[in-house]
This record gives sequence, structure tokens and C-alpha cells, in this order.
Amino acid sequence: MVENRVILHAYWLSSCSWRVRAMLHAKSIPFEERPVDIVKTGKQLTEEYRAINPAQKVPALEIDGVTLVESMAIIQYIEDTRPEPKLMPDTALQRARMREICETIVSGIQPLQNFGLKKHLGTEEKFLSFTKYWTERGLQTLNDLLAKTSGAYCIGDQITLADICLVPQIYNGVSRHKLDLKTYPIVSKVYENLLKEELFQATHPKATKEKLKINL
Repeated sequence: MVENRVILHAYWLSSCSWRVRAMLHAKSIPFEERPVDIVKTGKQLTEEYRAINPAQKVPALEIDGVTLVESMAIIQYIEDTRPEPKLMPDTALQRARMREICETIVSGIQPLQNFGLKKHLGTEEKFLSFTKYWTERGLQTLNDLLAKTSGAYCIGDQITLADICLVPQIYNGVSRHKLDLKTYPIVSKVYENLLKEELFQATHPKATKEKLKINL
């Protein structure tokens, strides 16, 4: 397949953006990242960005002459069109277990950590209390799921889409809520193993912030 120019519209600290950034890196796809400040300037709410992503969220990816939105749709498209190296397990059961983990994260944790909720919850204190509760509940679920599936990573010793989802979300929980992962020992083990991988070091928010020369 002939590669067209690939452009990632993303916010450096967004977990959904990190998923796509990591996926592109895992597949060795060269890309340009264009920052979308969703916190200070609200760039995602402009008409210019709405033309890129009607939902006015990050990320959005321009690839193969089309623009894709929603991080899970994006990473599945990349997996389908660039199958090597493979980030899907071999068996139907393992793929189902992988999707259980992905859904727990993308449906049960990430939306409830979203900055967009803050204005609806009144105060910073209420927002942090709300997101902390749901993050902790989600982490307990993950710990139970990983007890059935994990080796070094979420699904045995192969990096899969589950790991692409897990690392950004755990980082959010730890950095935002100062959560003690000792309460979730299997999650902690898998997370620490994954943080050592070049894939997540190269695409980490801190590395991205430095690369893009973002000033806070």
C-alpha cells in the first residue's frame, strides 16, 4: 500500500490521542502530529476543527486520503490495513478477552475521566471525586480480568490493542489522582512492564510535549 501523508490531530495529554500515537509508532507509520489544545484555548470547538472532526474531540487521523475519528475505530483501521507487526491475539477467545479489556477502559473508565465533565459537575473537587471513584472501580475490574489473561502484558506475552488502551488510561489515573497501584497488583505489574517498552516511552505525553515544544 502506498502511504499518503499521515496527520494526527491530538492533544498531548489525551489518553485517546496516546492510543493512536502509540499505534502509529507500533506500525512504524511516519506521521505529523498537529496539536489541538482542548484545555486552554478550546481549539477543538472552532469551526475549523469541526470540519476535521464533527464531534469536536481528539483525536482525528488523516490517512489514506480519508479522515477518521474515534480512537478505537482508528486503531482497528490501522490494524486491519497494516497487519504487521500483529497486535491481535491468535485465537477467538483471546481476541474476545482483549476486547473485554479494551471495552472496560474505553467505555468504563475513559469517558468518566473526561475533562469535558468538569463544567457539569460544578467544582474541581466534585469532578476529581467523581472521576476518582469511577477510575478505582474500573481498575478493580481490570485487575480481575487480567488475572485470567495476563503474562508480561494484558494478553500473555504479546503486546495487543489492550495494552495500547491500558497504558494511557492508567497513566491518567496515576498522574491525576495519585492512585496507589499496589491495590491492583496485576494491573500494576502489567503497567510497569509496558512502561519499559520503547513503544510507550517514545509516545509518552512527556516525550510528546518536549518534541512538539508545547509550553504550559
